[in-house]
Amino acid sequence: MLCTPHEHQLSRRRLLGYGAAGTLGLGGLGGLVQPSFAKQLKKDQKQVLFIWIDGGMSQLESWDPKPSSQFGGPFRTIPTSIPGIHVSELMPKTSQLMHMLAVDRGVHTQDNSHSAGVPRINRGDPKDRGVIYPYFGSAVAKLIGPGDSGLPPYVWVKPGSGGFKFTDAGFLGPQYGALAIGEGQAPPNLLRHPSVTVAHDDVRNGLRELADERFARNRLALARDAQKFVFDTARTLMRRRELFDDPDPKDVARYGDTPLGRDMLIGRKMLEAGVTFVKVNSYGWDTHGDNFNGHASLMPRFDQAFSAVMKDLDERSMLDNVLVIAMSEFGRTPRINGHVGRDHWPEAWSIAMAGRGIKRGIVIGKTNDLGTFVDSEEHDIGHFFHTWFHALGINAGETEYDNNGQPLPIAHDDCGPITELLA
Repeated sequence: MLCTPHEHQLSRRRLLGYGAAGTLGLGGLGGLVQPSFAKQLKKDQKQVLFIWIDGGMSQLESWDPKPSSQFGGPFRTIPTSIPGIHVSELMPKTSQLMHMLAVDRGVHTQDNSHSAGVPRINRGDPKDRGVIYPYFGSAVAKLIGPGDSGLPPYVWVKPGSGGFKFTDAGFLGPQYGALAIGEGQAPPNLLRHPSVTVAHDDVRNGLRELADERFARNRLALARDAQKFVFDTARTLMRRRELFDDPDPKDVARYGDTPLGRDMLIGRKMLEAGVTFVKVNSYGWDTHGDNFNGHASLMPRFDQAFSAVMKDLDERSMLDNVLVIAMSEFGRTPRINGHVGRDHWPEAWSIAMAGRGIKRGIVIGKTNDLGTFVDSEEHDIGHFFHTWFHALGINAGETEYDNNGQPLPIAHDDCGPITELLA
């Protein structure tokens, strides 16, 4: 059955309007959850912390340094908690947690532009089947679901504006989009007006549900489900006022009083609250100029926030449930340009992982002595999607999406999981 223009007005416009009003910029999470709450989460609950280093972290100033080589740069290496493995000296805190991590230094992808690399990486490079594939967060939200928290399954913690980012969901439909928390700000109009009692609010929502039923008649399920999702999510957030308490100053000090530190802390608390997929963004890594001073400033912020969240997840016994991924859309060139910068380099870079389903304390993959190319088996993003799905208990080789009767693979069907990474 085809949509009418009037239906588009009701579903899309209202969805975006209510999404912005009900969910714009969630934030500040603070003292929401005690550590004991995390232990009460179901043992089989599967969650993801996806740390997106936007612009391209240099593998040579982080996971795969090449000291004293032609392109190695000025920084030394330091030993880690894995005997024989070294990382950049810009990661002193993370170096002592390497026994908890798995790092693949053999990443080889194809797109060296942000406009092509970001969506390709986030969608797992599926074959072109005439549809827009979902980002990894939306895929996990669809395949695993929201759990018992009542909160949206996909939350994106980021600098800048918040709101409801439905485009991440692709053909899955807007209810699998990202609820973006911008600048740690609580959404406007979150609380009921003092003149509205709980009883009155229940009556209003009962009327709204009746109107929703009428709206749903003779309309596509996609519009109906998206409409219901936005209202239900908004009501849950209204009941969870404690999500927006100010953070504990001691936590802020441990994570770092930086955008990434504050956002990583919010991300941890969202996981504790039961959100299935939490994406935390860090911007400013596109160091075409002054790469070394840039990374000397950026890497300590990452090191502090990343090591703090890893310690907290471990101490709360959450790493058995939470898959942690830290990555960019590509690495940076070994060759140093005329602006003392490094450019985009998808040919040889690194991804770090930890937690659910991932082997601990290993480094796989190898680049050559100059760091220009992968010397071991190359792993493209399709291999990682298979690996991550497998770590979450999903067989990507046998699981398919149903796109209105069109079966679609959830990961690139010419790839498979990287078995060395799997526990």
